Amino acid sequence: MRVGILTGGGDCPGLNAVLRAAVLAGTQRYGMTFTGFRDGWRGVLERDAVPLDEASVRPLLAVGGTVLGSSRTNPLADGVAEGVARVRASLDALGVEGLLAVGGEDTLGVATALHEAGVPVVGAPKTIDNDLSATDATFGFETAVQTAVEACDRLVTTGASHHRAMVVEVMGRHAGWIALHTGIAAGAHVTLLPEVPVDLDAAAATVAAALSRGDAPLVVVSEGARVLGEDAVRDLPRDAFGHVQLGGAGEQVERELKARVPGLSTRLTVLGHLLRGGTPSAADRVLATRMGLSAVAALARGDVGTMAALRGTEVVQVPLADATGVLRTVPEARWAETSDVVW
Repeated sequence: MRVGILTGGGDCPGLNAVLRAAVLAGTQRYGMTFTGFRDGWRGVLERDAVPLDEASVRPLLAVGGTVLGSSRTNPLADGVAEGVARVRASLDALGVEGLLAVGGEDTLGVATALHEAGVPVVGAPKTIDNDLSATDATFGFETAVQTAVEACDRLVTTGASHHRAMVVEVMGRHAGWIALHTGIAAGAHVTLLPEVPVDLDAAAATVAAALSRGDAPLVVVSEGARVLGEDAVRDLPRDAFGHVQLGGAGEQVERELKARVPGLSTRLTVLGHLLRGGTPSAADRVLATRMGLSAVAALARGDVGTMAALRGTEVVQVPLADATGVLRTVPEARWAETSDVVW
């Protein structure tokens, strides 16, 4: 079997570990050969591909980003039937008999549509947002949180030196998992999530109380938090999947806190793409490797239309439709368990 692999959407730590595991196991266990598509679905549509073999993937375990490149190309933008036909034509022309799509909600949504049209495809869940249903965790998330916590730890020390509140904006469009875990691990005084209505007066009171105790207040805010009752939008033009570029939630929080706490000194740090880049953590290397192994094994046995998913401590295959049907957001029980504690 010749297998095509693509990485779509935003990059994240662990993508290359998936490629490495899939190619090594597929070649050695199942006699597969591999074709890598450059820049996600764009490479499929334009037949821009490179061979992947054992020698090319062995060094990739600790490499961040994706050596195949990525994009937000949507092959179904002009219609499902037309998009499926173009993908089929490309795969047939290159002799690709099975497809491994590594991506998040949008990339795997396309994979789901392709499966429903009869294209043999499996998926692996990639997103630092940890927002895919049907899996307990996505690789890239743990590394992103660790990066954010390390930044917060450093910011708190300089904040303490100047008796200053530090506002840290992290990624998280509609799901606040990064903000939640960062806030807990860094001991944030205020953590603002997309899932929870923002109470600016309560946040300001918490910041003022922290200052009165001699603490340096730390405020962690997700980019998707609706600080003023709606999304903070940086760029209105929508991408191929209909998303606007979010940005500015941290600025809104900083401005509103200063208006409510007399004499408050603040500094805003937007971590942004720092959370996507760099070397994956040990945990993400392991999870990405296991998911690559599971996905290629599914292709080998003909278990298509599925996605590798972590359930407890086991990696299993679940239907793609289950993974992309509903976004996995932070449930009330998770944010409520720490919401009334004074840190």
